[in-house]
Amino acid sequence: MPRKLFFVADLSYTLQQHLKWKKFLPEIHPFYAVKCNPDPYVLRLLAALGTGFDCASNGEISQVLSLGVDPSRVIFANPCKATSFVRQSAKAGVDMMTFDNTDELYKISRAHPNAKLIVRILTDDSKSLCRLGLKFGAPLVTVPFLLTKAKELNLDVIGVSFHVGSGCYDSAAYADAIRRARSAFDMGKEAGYEFTLLDVGGGFEDAMFEMAASILMESINTYFPVRDNLRIIAEPGRYYVAKAFSLAVNIIARRAPHSIEGDSQDIEADPEQPKVMYYVNDGVYGAFNCIVFDHQTPQPYVLSLNGSFHVPSSVPTCPSSVWGPTCDSIDCVCPVTHLPGSLRVGDWLAFESMGAYTICAASQFNGFQVSNVIYTTGGGAGSAEVRNALRSCA
Repeated sequence: MPRKLFFVADLSYTLQQHLKWKKFLPEIHPFYAVKCNPDPYVLRLLAALGTGFDCASNGEISQVLSLGVDPSRVIFANPCKATSFVRQSAKAGVDMMTFDNTDELYKISRAHPNAKLIVRILTDDSKSLCRLGLKFGAPLVTVPFLLTKAKELNLDVIGVSFHVGSGCYDSAAYADAIRRARSAFDMGKEAGYEFTLLDVGGGFEDAMFEMAASILMESINTYFPVRDNLRIIAEPGRYYVAKAFSLAVNIIARRAPHSIEGDSQDIEADPEQPKVMYYVNDGVYGAFNCIVFDHQTPQPYVLSLNGSFHVPSSVPTCPSSVWGPTCDSIDCVCPVTHLPGSLRVGDWLAFESMGAYTICAASQFNGFQVSNVIYTTGGGAGSAEVRNALRSCA
């Protein structure tokens, strides 16, 4: 039996991300995007820290409310919901929800007439890893008609939302989106509404967070200079958890030429042509689904070599590929990477930044199990704070 793979989650990282958010975006209340990683300890920690929650289904809403979170801290941020989901949301007391089409308005008027609605507008998401505008968002030209229809149905529209796409790598997208949101606010006034909420969505990348925060606040100051009656929220997901989780996988099989006997320094290799193929006990049908669905390119590093967790930096490497455990040829984790040719079955590889859109979308295709999570609190200055926060929401 192969050794079980496992995640290691450093919850102190999530805490530090929250503190950084409060420092650079103090006016914007984060509503964590549960779909990114619905890990129960992550949710408990964020609940204790006072965040809101962006939920996209009844299952996510139930998971959050079971922690004792007040329904007012939940936004049902799925613009196209099943009628049964809308009805259940009403029973649960979750009133805030998004829409972007007339059919949704008719549905909500029947199933949850007291809802607090947010019109989701279409923005430019061409500079994001995962574009959402192909599926959601009302073009500005359609917003006046939608708001008129909402008035006719006696529905309460309280604000505007947008999403620049998941994993946004061009912070200027926020400036354009805020400009569009300003136009939508003006359209609301013309339709007889006084909007009080602006939802700036997600897309926050940790590496560019400070720049994005600066551009976002500058744009808000430009287009919403008076904010006495305006509440601003956001829907960060990967920002909180991407780097908090690492994944350890076990090498279960290996294919290599006879000439490679653990000494790759004499190999004359084309760097684009792997000489050794390593098979590990997780792949694209498991946690590495992020390669297919989230456009990620995870790279491994060696945890153990020939059974030892002391891996000298001088160990020679050769072009290698890493494959998942299933019998599907699409199950490739790394087409080309450089690893020691001396790795053997039973050795371990690790991957960092595996906390976003990984375990939450893993399947059990071919009968392989979903990986376990080992939790840590970092052992640093935030360790005690994390533990106390988790206890308060136990």
